[in-house]
Formats: sequence, C-alpha cells, structure tokens
Amino acid sequence: MRSTRAITIHRPEELSESLRRAWHRAMDESPDYANPFLAPEFTLGVGRYRTGARVAVLHDDGEAVGFFPYERTVYGVGRAIGLGLSDCQALVHRPGVTWEPTELLRACGLSVFEFDHLVERQKPFGPYVTGTFASPVLDLKPAEGDYAAWLRATYPGLARTTLKKERRLGRDAGEMRFVHDERDPAVLRTLMRWKSAQYRRTGRMDRFSKPWIVNLVDHLFQVREDHFTGVLSVVYAGDRPVAAHFGPRSRTVSAAWFTAYDPGFGYYSPGLLMHLRMAWAAGRDGVTLMDMGRGDKEYKDWLKTRELRVAEGFAVRPHPVAAVHRLWRRPVRGLRNTVLAHPRLREPADRLLKTVGSLRASLPARPAGEGARAR
Repeated sequence: MRSTRAITIHRPEELSESLRRAWHRAMDESPDYANPFLAPEFTLGVGRYRTGARVAVLHDDGEAVGFFPYERTVYGVGRAIGLGLSDCQALVHRPGVTWEPTELLRACGLSVFEFDHLVERQKPFGPYVTGTFASPVLDLKPAEGDYAAWLRATYPGLARTTLKKERRLGRDAGEMRFVHDERDPAVLRTLMRWKSAQYRRTGRMDRFSKPWIVNLVDHLFQVREDHFTGVLSVVYAGDRPVAAHFGPRSRTVSAAWFTAYDPGFGYYSPGLLMHLRMAWAAGRDGVTLMDMGRGDKEYKDWLKTRELRVAEGFAVRPHPVAAVHRLWRRPVRGLRNTVLAHPRLREPADRLLKTVGSLRASLPARPAGEGARAR
C-alpha cells in the first residue's frame, strides 16, 4: 500500500491543469470512481457558488494521487461536496493509495466530515459509517446483451404497457419524439418549473427556490468535457415538451438527477417513458451504467438490473464541535431513515407531506430561478 506523504488544500478554481488531469486519471483507473459527481468539473461548478468548497490533494513522492472534495462550513464542520445534491461521494484516488482519516481531517481544518452517498469501498472511512443503503443501477449491456431486450424479457408486461402508452401519446397529442441531448436552455427552465411545482405539490423542499442551485444547474448544462457533460433529455409530443431530465454523465456512467413532467400528461407515464428512452440512448452513446441514486421508488425497482451500496455517516477527530454536530445530526438522519425503511411509517408521512404540499401549492410560487444571478 502506498502511504501519503503530503496533503495540500486548494480552492476548486485554483486546481492547475496538471492536477485536473491527475484527477481524471484516478477516475479512469477505477470503475468505482467513474461517476460524474466525482469529476473535478462537478466540484468546480459547486465552487462557483459555494464559498466553502475545497479540495485536499494527496501527494506521494511529489505526485498527486488522491483528491478529496468537500465543503467547509463554520467551526470546521465539513460536508461532502454538494451534500444533498450529489448522489456519489468519495476520496478519488489511484489504486493502492490509502490515508488516515483523522490526519486528513486535521489537514483540511475539519472536526467532522458528513457524507450520505459514500462509495462503499472507501475502507478508511469504514469505522465512521452509520448505515449503508441500496443505490439502484441499470447495466445498459447486462450480461453483454441489450438493455431493452433484458427489460422485455424480465418485465414483458411493463414493456408492452409503456410502449402502448407511448403510441397513444403520439395519437392524442402529436407525434412522440425523444431528444437525448437537447441544447435549448428554455426547455431546461421548463424542467426546473415543473420540478419546483412537484416539490411544492408533494411537500418536499423546493431545491429550485435556492438561487445557487439554479445557477449551478445552469452552469453544468454548459459543461461539455470528456469526464463530465450536462445532458438535458426531453420527450416531446409534437413540438410540446412532455417530460424532461437533466443530469451529468462521464465517459461511461450516466447519473439520473432531476426528472419532471407536465402533470397534464400523467396518464401516459411520461417519467417512466423518459427513463426508458434515456437508457436506450445512453447505451448507444457509450454509457455502460446508469446510476438511479439512493432511494426507494417503484420505477427504480422495475428498471434496475442490480444495486450498489452507498454509505452515510460522520468521520470525526477529537473535538468538541464534532461531538455537538454528531449529537445534533445523527438523530435527525436516524428518524428519516426509520421512516423511509418502513412502509407503515412512510405512507402516512408521505400523505402528510402531500397535504402540506397542497396547502403550499395554493400560495403564489416564485418562478424557478427568480433572483438567481450567475457570478
């Protein structure tokens, strides 16, 4: 095992071209780190709008061999970069590199580091994991075959019903067409409005009420690099967008992120249709894995070919702030996970959120992106 001899701290925008290339090399050398949320481009995007974004670079004999992106908040509390938005988190490193968590936190000026989608094989953080969770994925060439063929063989009823609804959508509302990589920013704004309304309707926190998230999505939409590309996919009926998805992809991994649709077309299952079309198009474009993200959803159970595991927890070093933060945050996470894990609790909680959402929806909503300003 290699041992790390030095750790340097950088703001994302300070990373040199050679450091970015070394980060990309670490991604390429391990399939565990091929996820676009682990690319430097995602950290650079977050760093444009989050002043506490930092990257710790691990060096071995002067060579950059590991990259640890994080956000530093007040009193030395650290969070995984984009916590609450990122569906994959890790210290990205070359094979054989190891580290000591308390030394890493000390170098970063952190008393605690919170994560909720940590790559399972991050063994040095193992003692600090409080729970692991399923993250469904789609192998777009399962067993070296075709994903569409696999789905038809595994869920023939689902495939037939979805295709039937697709044909009916074309008859009722205009010819159905799918654009895998739409470049019209107006459609991205439509997606954000739909998603904002969905959050309000279901009682969830409206992410697009936060200007920095709107700005981040706008920025990532423009990024078109080898290891990170922002992809907007759209289902149209005639010239009218019916459903849309925006998310990042790397060379081989596509991440499901923000999906929404026009509620007036709910009968046609446009969200499911969107994910099927995305999977087929991404597979043709060289993607081998679609990561659906942690969370129990019926459509994920239908579409997945297998599951990865992601971890949540708190890496700490002896410090009063770490003790206080853990005492405050851990019960909140534990209660949430208990509710999500038990249908008897989850269903009443979901009904309550929808009731709150219906009350919230009766209030005037600020359009997604209002007040947001690019830097």
